[in-house]
Amino acid sequence: MGYTNEQILDVVKEQQIDFLNLQFTDIVGIIKNITIPTTQLKDALDHGVWFDGSSIEGFARIAESDMYLQLDLDTYAPIPWESEADFKTARFICDVFTPNGDPFPGDPRRALKNVLAEAAEMGFKFNTGPELEFFLFKPGPDGSLQPIPHDAAGYFDVSTDYATHIRRQMVKALQGFGIVVEASHHEVAIGQHEIDFQYGDALRTADNAVTFRTTLKAIAQKNGLYATFMPKPIAGINGSGMHVHQSLADINTGKNAFYGEGKERGLSDIALNYVAGLLDHAPAMSAVLAPLVNSYKRLVPGYEAPVYISWGQTNRSALVRVPRITKGRTQATRIELRCPDPSANPYLAFAVMLKSGLDGIRRNLTPPAAAEEDLYHIDPR
Repeated sequence: MGYTNEQILDVVKEQQIDFLNLQFTDIVGIIKNITIPTTQLKDALDHGVWFDGSSIEGFARIAESDMYLQLDLDTYAPIPWESEADFKTARFICDVFTPNGDPFPGDPRRALKNVLAEAAEMGFKFNTGPELEFFLFKPGPDGSLQPIPHDAAGYFDVSTDYATHIRRQMVKALQGFGIVVEASHHEVAIGQHEIDFQYGDALRTADNAVTFRTTLKAIAQKNGLYATFMPKPIAGINGSGMHVHQSLADINTGKNAFYGEGKERGLSDIALNYVAGLLDHAPAMSAVLAPLVNSYKRLVPGYEAPVYISWGQTNRSALVRVPRITKGRTQATRIELRCPDPSANPYLAFAVMLKSGLDGIRRNLTPPAAAEEDLYHIDPR
């Protein structure tokens, strides 16, 4: 969109917005928010909005706590479920700066921007498509939060899927933020769902993933339910993943750098180097991609979650899966990393994936032989 300060002031006035939520995330991916009346927008645009960084998880010590928010004007959006309220509210996603005007290196969004800049220097643009799964639970009889699934449906079910209407409300709300939703459906486990949004520029899809989690929780709450992105809330059934489809494009031509015409599996040497980088750094990446103790209750055999450092074509038991390339759709060539879960900070998750893949390209790494068998049934010895 490319708003100027003057244009955004006009838009806010025309839309009769009363309040603005200025948002950013802490190191673990929790949205932090400060609300200002629109009368303060010009001052916020000119001077930023100051806050105490020492009170934010993973940011700064008390002796160096002064920081300020700079609004990313392209993230402006009215909040759909508050647009009909007495007080209309919109949001901006913000970047964090230090008092001397430098970007704060501990800002997760900045961390992703820094690695995207590295990719650009190498001639690449990074595209991602995260698939966030989630559960909808009913509150307990006393109103407490308990893992009580709202239905007994399964994958793609319709007749027993009581959340169809709620998912449609969620889709409409996401569309209100400008997020292009491609599909929604019931997932494998009881009470589990997935809503897929459009693949694209990694910074925007990270912004969308953060918005996604907040939006779904708000809509669920309006319907008397609780949406959770906990990786494994119930033992013995599938957990929730955040599989991340990803590819590199030539920054000048837009051509998919992962497609290799006539190559085995249709993958270029760059794609294979990238896959090898992911595999090489998989143990270290797990600290960011699977950040909770509960994350490792999901990463067990038999529930469509990876347990071995491996890759394969269309193999959903592998850590890295290569979706089959459809004739005439070579621009869709991509790989899918299957270990991340939706408790991860999307900015940091995308940053470590890209950094690992770029390292594989720089070092010209070669992946091991692809695994095409069901890895859940091999002897781990």
